[in-house]
Amino acid sequence: MVSEAVLIAEEVSKVFQTSNREKVEALQAISISVTENAFVCIVGPSGCGKSTLLRLFAGLEKPTTGIVTYRQKPVDRPSAQIGMVFQEYSLLPWRMVADNVALGLEFAGVPQAERTARAMDCLDLVGLADFARAYPHELSGGMRQRAAIARALAVAPDVLLMDEPFGALDAHTRILLQKELLRVWEQHRQTVIFVTHSVDEAVYLADTILVMSRRPGRIMAKITVDMPRPRDRALPKYGQLYADILAMLDEVT
Repeated sequence: MVSEAVLIAEEVSKVFQTSNREKVEALQAISISVTENAFVCIVGPSGCGKSTLLRLFAGLEKPTTGIVTYRQKPVDRPSAQIGMVFQEYSLLPWRMVADNVALGLEFAGVPQAERTARAMDCLDLVGLADFARAYPHELSGGMRQRAAIARALAVAPDVLLMDEPFGALDAHTRILLQKELLRVWEQHRQTVIFVTHSVDEAVYLADTILVMSRRPGRIMAKITVDMPRPRDRALPKYGQLYADILAMLDEVT
């Protein structure tokens, strides 16, 4: 049975105009089809347009040419079906953790009792139920990122876009949250598109890895990761794929 395509980019390019009216081509002729329940990681050199591509999928930017579709409908604005987690925690400091997690539900007009219950379910899912009444400044960096993930999950998105969500964390916390994210994904099976600078992170997490060229960003390779989870970083197959992707990136940086 062939999985349905959830998000599609067809010949998408994006050109920005700087303050002095110079044009900068961020993305060039990007074509991607992301299937149901896939976990896709995107890697590439700094400034190659990875985050811009994610923002196009989220409806936060519009392509200069080409089209992005979600379940065969054009993506031209943000929607509840497509959630996004940013590298910055972006939690409101004056709201308790549970109220931060319920924020999207509040904007959607969900009654208070229901949004509180859903927020608590999501906090429990990411192991933060005991911190529901804490404030963001009382949490560690890893805990704040868990809260941000819980907030994205609370609105029950069909697709979860993640823009280097663990990039600011220390190595140990990052590995713990990678395992936590896979546990959550295996329970809910959203389609995930995850941008990262870490090749190791991509090999550990993804079903499919997209390798981008330097700006203007193009898809240079699409790699299927044929390893069962949980993945053992000590396996020769893991190390070989890691080395192969690094070699591709070395050629374009």
